[in-house]
Amino acid sequence: MGAFLAKRFLGVLPVIFGVSIVIFLLVQLAPGDTATVLLGPQATEAAKEELRRALGLDRPLAVQYFQWLGRVLTGDFGTSIATQIPVLDLVLPRFVNTLILTAASLLLAIVLGYGIGFFTALRANSLFDRIATSCMLMAGSAPPFWLGLVLVLVFAIDLGWFPVSGMEDFAGDGGTMDLLHHLVLPAVTTALGPAAIIARIVRSGILDVLGRAHVRVARSKGLQRRDLLRRHVILNALPPIVTITGLQLGYLLGGALLTEVVFAWPGLGSLLYDSITARDLPVLQAATLLIALAFVLANIAVDAINAMLDPRLREI
Repeated sequence: MGAFLAKRFLGVLPVIFGVSIVIFLLVQLAPGDTATVLLGPQATEAAKEELRRALGLDRPLAVQYFQWLGRVLTGDFGTSIATQIPVLDLVLPRFVNTLILTAASLLLAIVLGYGIGFFTALRANSLFDRIATSCMLMAGSAPPFWLGLVLVLVFAIDLGWFPVSGMEDFAGDGGTMDLLHHLVLPAVTTALGPAAIIARIVRSGILDVLGRAHVRVARSKGLQRRDLLRRHVILNALPPIVTITGLQLGYLLGGALLTEVVFAWPGLGSLLYDSITARDLPVLQAATLLIALAFVLANIAVDAINAMLDPRLREI
């Protein structure tokens, strides 16, 4: 397993390098001028040019990129242009908050997706199957920002069960329970879309394995249903389901960024929004790079889980 993971880590290094180039170029080539945003439209061209020289923005893009990459490799993401605070001091606490929301959403998506998918597969074409599938389809089709606003209107404003926005950390006055209370609506908003996709994949995967010859043979021999599902169905259906579940992490991260704006959750989403408005390039680059790294590491974790489930994959 160690050699397998080492091979996977080496394989993603070119991906990370390519992602860093794309992130740098997209941020640099975005419309707008940093000097104009910072100094205002009334600033003179001489003042803007002086600021560009001070920030190093007058150098060729290739030079700027390799200087930025060299600093990043040493753990220096620079200083925020807008606040003059070290970028890591701004990004890391927000990244932790985003991870809390993403982890809660992933757990909820797995519980809902696997549970609904499994039971609808066992009751295929029944009334329960049709109702559950239709509900998950509607939930999965709803945009996260719209769904978040509906949940706020119903459960926060009308019923008053949950807070409208914000969060508390574990060390805050409210403690863990207050954090969980603030976490419910954002997590549900972010999780419903991936849960719907996971449920459909689980359902189709279970039905596919149930129709295979070895399962029909085991059933004809009188094997009890519980043992049949545990020995022959679930383990055979898991690898593609785990892969799809891992791929949903990208959707969860993207959905979490939108959800954070709706619920004023102090994560990377709101930080990115503020940084785009202020054209704070160092913060934008650091935040997007952290999101990309999280997605790459999640894919490696999915590969490791699949290799544990199917040892044949370790030879690929």
